[in-house]
Amino acid sequence: MTEPDDIDTGLFPRLFQLANVFNRGRLYDTIMGTTGLTMERPAMTILIILDGADGALRVGEIATQMQVEGPHATRHLNALEGRGLVRRVVDDGDRRARRVALTPAGQELVDRYTAAVRVWFEGALAGWTTAERQQLTSLLGRMVNDINGYRG
Repeated sequence: MTEPDDIDTGLFPRLFQLANVFNRGRLYDTIMGTTGLTMERPAMTILIILDGADGALRVGEIATQMQVEGPHATRHLNALEGRGLVRRVVDDGDRRARRVALTPAGQELVDRYTAAVRVWFEGALAGWTTAERQQLTSLLGRMVNDINGYRG
C-alpha cells in the first residue's frame, strides 16, 4: 500500500467539501431567494450552459455538459421553452436538426442569477487578493480541462 499523498490528504477532501457547498442546495436556494426567481437547478444549469456557449447548442451537447441523458435535458428544455426562456432554431449544418438558444427573457433571467452569484462570491472571497482569485480561476480551468480530457 502506498503512503497517502496530497490527493488523499488535501485535494480530494477539499474538492468533496466544495462539491457539497454547491450541491446541497442552500447556496442555490439563497441565490434564488435573493433574486426572486423560481426554477429547478437543472433548468438553471441549462440556461447557464447556453449563456456560456458560442451560439445555439444541440440537445445532446447540453446533456453532455450536464452529464445527463438526453431525455432528462429534453424534459427541462421543454419546460424552459414553454416559459419563453429558450427557443429551438434550425441547425444550419443539418436542416432536419434543431438547436436551442436563449431568448431575450432567458438571457435576462441568467443575467439576474449570475449577478446575484457574483455578489455572493465577492462577499465570500472578500479576503482574497485579485491575484489569488486569478490563480484559483486558472488552476480550476486547467483541472476541469484535464479531468474532462482524461479517459483512464
